Amino acid sequence: MSALLVQGLGKSYAPDRAPAVDDLNFDLPRGATWALLGGNGAGKTTTIAMLLGILVPTTGRIVALGHDMARDRFAALTRMNFSSPYIALPSRISVRENLRVYGHLYGVPRLEARIGEMAEQMQLGEFLDRPAGELSAGQKTRVALAKALINRPDLLLLDEPTASLDPDTADWVRTRLEEYRADTGAAILLASHNMAEVERLCGHVLMLKKGRVVDQGAPAELVSRFGRDDLEQVFLDIARAG
Repeated sequence: MSALLVQGLGKSYAPDRAPAVDDLNFDLPRGATWALLGGNGAGKTTTIAMLLGILVPTTGRIVALGHDMARDRFAALTRMNFSSPYIALPSRISVRENLRVYGHLYGVPRLEARIGEMAEQMQLGEFLDRPAGELSAGQKTRVALAKALINRPDLLLLDEPTASLDPDTADWVRTRLEEYRADTGAAILLASHNMAEVERLCGHVLMLKKGRVVDQGAPAELVSRFGRDDLEQVFLDIARAG
């Protein structure tokens, strides 16, 4: 079954400029982890913003978890979540208070018990009552992931989830994501510049360039088709092609 269906999706900011996203089409199955890859300016952030309902598409259609985002997006959004290290949580309130706020926004039942579960699973106990602004980069990432999972989403959108993390913390985050998908059957769409991360987590890759999908397939399939040793070399070939 489809978790996220995108048909003819496009976004133009001005009539005299090339579209940021141009005729994007894909169908993300439930229980799958897919990657949205591309260089700076390829359209990844604009695409994610449209999927979340933050930006209104110029053209096309998005159906998330069976709900048309143009007509019934709030029914889908309660079952979705998002995480990015570039979007800071409110810094003056504690980690517990942040999770409480977001839990209320998503209507999470038995919220205090859920916060306790997240604290245990994400190893937040030692700083649960510390202001979010006082945490290290790794601690902030764990809190952001806890926030993204607070409502047990069926569809999780991630933008560079391990950016700026040391290898050990990054591996910890990837393991938690793998466990969550395996335990819940959730679908994950991941935007990342870390090709090793994509090869580990993702079963399918959408390669974006100038707002369009220029190639796609399983990581191993792309590596074989381009005659390269790894996905990073494939990425470079596509990014540098005329």
